[in-house]
Amino acid sequence: MATSTSSSPSERQREIYLKGVSGTRPRIPLHPEALETAAKDHMSPKAFAYIAGGAGLEHTMRNNRSGFDKWRIQPQMLKDVSQRDIQIELFGRKLPGPLFLSPVGVLDLARKKGDLRVGAAAAATGIPMIFSNQASEPMEKVAQQMGDSPRWFQLYWSKSNELVESLVQRAEACGCEAIVVTLDTTLLGWRIRDLDMASLPFLRGKGIAQYVSDPVFQQLIDAPQETQPAGPKPRLTLDTLGMLIALNRTYPGNFFNNLRSGRPLQAVRTFLNIFSRTTLNWDDLSFLRERTQLPILLKGILHPEDAKKALDHGVDGLLVSNHGGRQVDGAIGAIEALPAIVSAVEGKVPIILDSGIRGGADMFKALALGATAVGIGRPYAYALAVAGQAGVEELIRNYLADFELTMGLAGCRSIAEIGRANLTK
Repeated sequence: MATSTSSSPSERQREIYLKGVSGTRPRIPLHPEALETAAKDHMSPKAFAYIAGGAGLEHTMRNNRSGFDKWRIQPQMLKDVSQRDIQIELFGRKLPGPLFLSPVGVLDLARKKGDLRVGAAAAATGIPMIFSNQASEPMEKVAQQMGDSPRWFQLYWSKSNELVESLVQRAEACGCEAIVVTLDTTLLGWRIRDLDMASLPFLRGKGIAQYVSDPVFQQLIDAPQETQPAGPKPRLTLDTLGMLIALNRTYPGNFFNNLRSGRPLQAVRTFLNIFSRTTLNWDDLSFLRERTQLPILLKGILHPEDAKKALDHGVDGLLVSNHGGRQVDGAIGAIEALPAIVSAVEGKVPIILDSGIRGGADMFKALALGATAVGIGRPYAYALAVAGQAGVEELIRNYLADFELTMGLAGCRSIAEIGRANLTK
C-alpha cells in the first residue's frame, strides 16, 4: 500500500499552526461552504453547475445534510485516548482510514487531467479511489501512476453486456480490487442547473474516455444503431462549431483525421444510445458474478428491502447513496436510510455511506450508525479545482485528522469502539 503523506492525522492540526507562524496558510479552505465558493471561482459556470448541481429543487441535497443534524455525538470522558487507530481492513486490504474517494464523472471540468491528479493524490495518501465510469481519462492511465495503491471501478451497466464484460475485464487487468455497480442512473435525473444552461458535457465528448478506449465500444460505433426519436437538429452557430472542435480534440487520435472521419461524433451518438439500461433488474447480477471474482458492491441502495435482496443475490457490499442528490429530488437522505439498512444486513457485508459527508464529525456519526467507511465526492472535486493534486491531498488529510480528533474527543480509541452508544437523537 502507498505510504501516507508527511504527517499523520494526529499531527495535521499542529502542522497547519506551525506553518502559520511563517505566514503559510492551507491551500484550500477548510469549511466546506468556503471550499465550494472558492471552487466556483476556479471553474466555468457550466462546469460548476454540472458538479455542484442536484436533481430538481435540490431537496435531496439538503436532506443529506439535515439528516446528520438529527444525530448528536455524546462524548465520554476519562477514557485514555492517548493512542488512537483509525485504520480499517476491507476485502483483505488494510486502509489508513475509513474514507473513500467516490466516483465523480468528468473531473476535467474541475481541472485539466483531473482524474490523473486525483489518482496521484489517492496514491500519496493510501486512500482508495473509485474510478468513475464517466472519467475523462482511461482507467489504465490512472492506474499506471497509482502503483499498488487501492482502487475500485464504478460500473454503469449499459445496454451492451459485451461492453459491460469488457469494462470489468479491463478493471481487473489494471488492478482494481472491487466492482461498484451504480444502480440509480438508469435514467438521467432532472438537473435544473444543467438544463438552465442547456449543457451536457457528454455531447462535447467529455467524460466518455472509458468508452472510446474500449475495443468493444469501438466495434459498437461501427455497428448499426437503434433508431432513436428524432430531436431538433442543432443550428449551425459559433457554439456548434466550438462544440465540434472540442469534440474532435477530446477524442483520441489526430484532430484532422478525427474531423475527416466523423468518428468522434458517431462515438457520442453511440454512447448516448447505449449508456442507460432501464431494463436492469436483480436477475442481471448473475451475469456479472459469472464474469469476475472481484467483490461486487451495489451503489444507490436506500431501502432495507433492497439491501436484503442484495444479500440474497450474493452481493459483497453496499454503498448507501442517493448519488449526492443528483437523481431523485425529495429522496431520503443517505444518513437517514443507513440505520434500517444496517439492521437489514446484520453485519454480513460492509456498508459504505456516500452522499452528504462534509467532515470528520459526519464520518464519526456514519460509523456510529453502522457504516464500515464513508465516501466523499464533491469536496475533493472542489479541492481539485482550487489547488490540483495538492488540494486533494490536503483535503484527505484534513478529513482524516478531523475524524481522528473527533473519535478521540468522543472517548474512542479505535474504529471498533465507535457505536450507537456514542450518539443521541
